[in-house]
Amino acid sequence: MNVTMPVVRARWCDIGRIADLVTEALSPTALGAWLVPDKQHRPTVLAAVARIWIEHALLFGDAFLLPDGTAATVWFHRYRPIPPPARYTDRLADASGAHQDRFLQLGRALAARRPTEPHNHLALLAAPGPAYPARAAAVLAGAQQWMDTLSLPTYAEAFTDADLDPFLQHGYTHRDAIPVDDHTTAHSMWRLSPFWRGRSSRNVRSPVRRPLSLAHNSPSTRWALH
Repeated sequence: MNVTMPVVRARWCDIGRIADLVTEALSPTALGAWLVPDKQHRPTVLAAVARIWIEHALLFGDAFLLPDGTAATVWFHRYRPIPPPARYTDRLADASGAHQDRFLQLGRALAARRPTEPHNHLALLAAPGPAYPARAAAVLAGAQQWMDTLSLPTYAEAFTDADLDPFLQHGYTHRDAIPVDDHTTAHSMWRLSPFWRGRSSRNVRSPVRRPLSLAHNSPSTRWALH
């Protein structure tokens, strides 16, 4: 009997499609506008930078798509430190031009607060369009099913209220707030693997409380660079 998986594992030929999803989701958000204030060039820059990280994830992690290609997740397997993308400084400069410093600032802010223990890192979740809630929940649920087979915690960052909902629905709890700039705050999210839940009193989770300082942006992709 054929079993239809909720997501499909991305291949190299899917990089362009995932980059398009990231660009479409991120462009209209406050984070996208901060990264690339020039609205005309924003989609081109975001797509080029996203492509660097999606390629890197297929070497040091995984990416998944809904079967209809309308949403995607991009993961890094952080069992140990992983290197930056090859020739990252030069490639980022080529991709982002005058906006390079903001991408580097975002990357430093997120990396400084990332957990040091082994985990799987959800770096990008892109589900653009008005069907965001259903698509985000579906692609996260399917990808999480794969990640749970690896028996490690999973980690993510949320930038909007809309981003929080699918994480809270799938067992993530709020870890801490990460200031990116004067107007942007990310909130880190942590989810124990089902393999470890209940095995130690230290892993008993407190009731979830929604952070109050998230900006009310439109549904977006989350951008979690090295």
